[in-house]
Formats: sequence, structure tokens, C-alpha cells
Amino acid sequence: ILVCCLDTLCFAHQLIPLFIFIGGGVTMSFTYLCRLALKNPDVSWDRKNNPEPWNKLEYNQQYKLFTVNMDYSKLKKDRPDF
Repeated sequence: ILVCCLDTLCFAHQLIPLFIFIGGGVTMSFTYLCRLALKNPDVSWDRKNNPEPWNKLEYNQQYKLFTVNMDYSKLKKDRPDF
């Protein structure tokens, strides 16, 4: 299949940017999906040892990918200890 695609690209050079951008988009989507599965506190992979991972977050821990005008190191504790 790969040889067939490479033969097609040799004749149709206008398809090369299409394959590059679609491949980059698929790669970025897969990377973000893996980040959500591994870093998001809403996902629990081990329910016996960590049934509620969202309760183990520190008040100054950043779990969002991108935040605007927010410095997590300067936040004050605003919730009780359990």
C-alpha cells in the first residue's frame, strides 16, 4: 500500500502538502488524546487504589493544557483538608 501511495505522489505532486497536513493533524490529535487519557484527573485507570483521582489534586497543580493569565504557583489554598 505504501509503495502505491509513493508511486501516486511521484505523478501528483500537488497531493504532497495534503498528506503532510493530514498526517500532522492525525499525529497532534493522537498526542492530545493520549495526554487527556494520562494527565486528566477525570480519568481513573486504577479504581481499587485510586478511586477518586480528582480529590488528590493540589490546589496549585495545573492540569489544563493552556491557561491565559493564570499563575498556579501564586494561588492560595481555598478548600478544606479531608
